[in-house]
Amino acid sequence: MILKTDNLCLRHWRDSDDKVLYRLAKNPNIGPIAGWPPHTSVDDSLNIIKTVFVRPECYAITKNNQIIGSIELLIHPNGNHWWGEGSAELGYWIGEEYQGQGYATEACKILIKRAFNDLNIERIFATYKKENFASKRVLEKLGFKYFSQLNNIDYQNRQFVEIAVKLEK
Repeated sequence: MILKTDNLCLRHWRDSDDKVLYRLAKNPNIGPIAGWPPHTSVDDSLNIIKTVFVRPECYAITKNNQIIGSIELLIHPNGNHWWGEGSAELGYWIGEEYQGQGYATEACKILIKRAFNDLNIERIFATYKKENFASKRVLEKLGFKYFSQLNNIDYQNRQFVEIAVKLEK
């Protein structure tokens, strides 16, 4: 499956993307704010591609054939939380050098359209750490509304409060 916007192409991850993924995901400003540890090696990134990014609605976000981030629609049982029948969870991140240019919003719009039009999803949830103002702003632009706060433990055993938001068809 390939999804296209005016500026972006969303395509499934390939094993050969491991070096680019590592370059983007080793950045300590990316993973921790999204709830995962920075990648430690190209092999670590390849393992993520083979075990996590193989899910059906997980895509590399590309611009001019260059990977700039990742986006996924997590449908039970692949989600981080159970949101109920007809629900999915939206997750995304953009490499630091590509942030602030509207790419996350643009990629989310096309995947949300696919969810509602092609996958029979009725509600989409997303979470962001309360200090992740950029992610909060993306979700606001997309029309998500506050749902609840979740207490989660991150990879370093520090407790974070995440805000859950919801968009309905």
